Amino acid sequence: MFAAGCGGKDAAKESKVLRAGTEPTFAPFEFQEKDSKDFTGFDMDLIRAIGKQMGRDVEIKNMGFDALIPAINSGNIDVVASGMSITEERKKAVTFSDPYYTSGLAIIVRNDENNIKSLKDLEGKTISVQIGTTGADKAASVPGAKVKTFNTNAEVFLELNNKNADAVIIDRPVGAYFLTKEGKGQDKIVGETMDAEPYGFAVKKDSKLAGEINKALGELKKNGEYDKIYKKWFGEAPKEK
Repeated sequence: MFAAGCGGKDAAKESKVLRAGTEPTFAPFEFQEKDSKDFTGFDMDLIRAIGKQMGRDVEIKNMGFDALIPAINSGNIDVVASGMSITEERKKAVTFSDPYYTSGLAIIVRNDENNIKSLKDLEGKTISVQIGTTGADKAASVPGAKVKTFNTNAEVFLELNNKNADAVIIDRPVGAYFLTKEGKGQDKIVGETMDAEPYGFAVKKDSKLAGEINKALGELKKNGEYDKIYKKWFGEAPKEK
């Protein structure tokens, strides 16, 4: 968008853009409404509010989930805003902000499936998951299970409902949202929530940007904007701050 040989003024303007990478098939955190090119969801509203608090415009970039951390480290984006769980393995590659949401994993099956009620019941079964997620890691730990990985959650659920998989393991709020939309009347959540997981915004290792995001996030929690965004997407105030 900038002409070759831009001067300092344009460079300064460009530096005010916060480039956020996301994989937008993770409703209600990040997704695109039907026939819309706009990115919406809890993460999208929150990172835009954080950018505004920091005095920076937010530019959303669409990419595969497994490409997000490499994009951070190559400098193609500044921050990951994509429902990313904070894990020890990921912390080796990136620096995370303070947690902004606590999730957990759930098992989803078709409504006509009555034999799968827990993780143990998935032994020897076929599990559909999104590549690079903690749901994929959990599925890989199930003895004898055949794990099918896909780039998007839409493909994950399609595999289940085409009867090519016995179950899906996914972040519980994402699964619950799916059951109010495309999965309504045909799928269900079974068992207890597994592995409570905090979500964080990821930035380049040891970047000062993490501190700036934390400061902005803290201010949004103090001024009520965080609560407003949370209620919009989850219908209730956050239990923890």
